[in-house]
Amino acid sequence: MIRIKKFIFNTFQVNSYVLYDETGECILVDPGCIEDAEKLQLEDFIRQHGLTPVRNILTHCHVDHILGNTFISEKYHLNPEYHPAGAPFFRTVREIALSFGYELNHLPPAGPPLHDGDIITFGKSGLTVIYTPGHAAGSICLHSPEQKFILTGDVLFRDTIGRTDLPTGDLNLLLDSIREKLFTLPDETEVYCGHGPETTIGYEKMNNPFIR
Repeated sequence: MIRIKKFIFNTFQVNSYVLYDETGECILVDPGCIEDAEKLQLEDFIRQHGLTPVRNILTHCHVDHILGNTFISEKYHLNPEYHPAGAPFFRTVREIALSFGYELNHLPPAGPPLHDGDIITFGKSGLTVIYTPGHAAGSICLHSPEQKFILTGDVLFRDTIGRTDLPTGDLNLLLDSIREKLFTLPDETEVYCGHGPETTIGYEKMNNPFIR
């Protein structure tokens, strides 16, 4: 059974996740830890629970979601895995990070690319990759049909949706991704967002003012 631990990291208040099962293997999703205290918080949780990180997964490649990649690469020898459409964001990520006061002197190389329909495996568990562009090129969600939860990155939030005014954002494409790929999931599916609190697919279908 997959367990989920959420951390809130950096000034963007990004939700970073550790997912693990009874084998002790775990994956990291959107590691935003950049300050020493944040790195220690993540490291302590992994050590105290006897976990072994085996993959570093990015739901998309905006700067707030990738600030911990260097630490994860150096500490756990894991390179970030993401959809190849997100690769162009790394051309300017150093400059963007610096504009917010963060220095990214070293960027680890990409791990194996992720594509729609891929299964991300760890321990005895697996998550299905769902390609959901619109907020950003390369945006993916991670779905567990067995346990009925999904990690949506910045595609879908409680009572709102991802912004589309940044490069490669497209409102119509984002709405199509949500309606066709997320709102077709069971209503009870729990949604773990890239920022803010959890929600459910059923709640968003009934209450999200941006999707009618």
